[in-house]
Amino acid sequence: MTQVSQPRSVNCPTCGKPVPWIPESVFRPFCSERCRNIDLGAWAAEEYRVPENEKPLPDDQ
Repeated sequence: MTQVSQPRSVNCPTCGKPVPWIPESVFRPFCSERCRNIDLGAWAAEEYRVPENEKPLPDDQ
């Protein structure tokens, strides 16, 4: 007997709503186009940054 498993679910990174990981979820991992655009806007506004180790400035001697 084959057991039908539930599709994997992830939380929308913007609002936290569960999103099934299936082909019909066209905006995955986001729950909607609105949440996807909010995230895109945050990247465009440079609200997200990749951490960088600060390098000491060279001494001018």
